[in-house]
Amino acid sequence: MNLVIASLLLTGAMPWICAGIAKAGQKNYDNHNPREWLAKQTGYRARANAAQGNCFEAFPIYAVGVLLAFYTEVPQDEIDLYASLFVAARVAYVALYISDQDKLRSLAWLVGVICTVGLYIASMGSMAS
Repeated sequence: MNLVIASLLLTGAMPWICAGIAKAGQKNYDNHNPREWLAKQTGYRARANAAQGNCFEAFPIYAVGVLLAFYTEVPQDEIDLYASLFVAARVAYVALYISDQDKLRSLAWLVGVICTVGLYIASMGSMAS
């Protein structure tokens, strides 16, 4: 269970990490209007900001899937597998997004979605038995 809790912490923190990447080392960063400043960025900073938004989108449905899996008593090793793959996929997703590798990024995104859906399917299967 510790692995899964760590996965929730890490994936929940990923938007902050992406925001930090987008802002890091920039001398003209405007902390009075950070969203406006980020919207004007280009290159890897813009991609890091876009990855931040996607991380915010992916996290809630994953977190609920984990909670459902716990609630419906999905075997821990199955939850661990989905959580591990999800984290690996999301870390890869962010790295690939920032480095502008669109096709591999989409594949990493798909793996994360499959893991999330897998948690829901496993939960439904546990409820039936």
